[in-house]
Amino acid sequence: MMTDEDFAKVELLALDVDGVMTDGSIIIGQEDELSKHFDVRDGMGLSLAMRHGIQVALITGRHSEIVLHRAMELGISNVYENVAYKGKTLALAAERLGVPMDRVAFMGDDLNDLPAFSRAAFSFAPHDAAPEVTSRADYVCAKDGGHGAVREICEKILKAKGLWDSIVEGYLVKGYGDRQ
Repeated sequence: MMTDEDFAKVELLALDVDGVMTDGSIIIGQEDELSKHFDVRDGMGLSLAMRHGIQVALITGRHSEIVLHRAMELGISNVYENVAYKGKTLALAAERLGVPMDRVAFMGDDLNDLPAFSRAAFSFAPHDAAPEVTSRADYVCAKDGGHGAVREICEKILKAKGLWDSIVEGYLVKGYGDRQ
């Protein structure tokens, strides 16, 4: 069971994409992917996390121009595509960013994410993740992938770090020009 103290330790939040940042649906045309569905509240959560010092990385087994576009919109520069071994890539991302592994969290939804679970200090899963993943996650979200699970994790981290109330207050006073 994750405690607030555990959530407060997170300095790097790494995410799978399909089934975590999206609902897992992919519409493919003759040439390439045509669409993926992202939740804007997840995007806002990631923007808030990064604005308050949390590093974010995307680690996905696929290549997608759509994912690269969404990452650019959100200001996520740590994107790893076509990854076969997510555990190894997670460790590499942490090393490149200077984040010790005991401060690294990974969120995934399917079997290919389990190697990253074994490397991360903290593992998260959307509510609708595969049972083999939810049974091994340190925290299972109330929300499904692509429907607020990432936002839920970002809020838990920011609240545990004691930042959430000042974030909300900042929006009440001036806003931040977010384009979500």
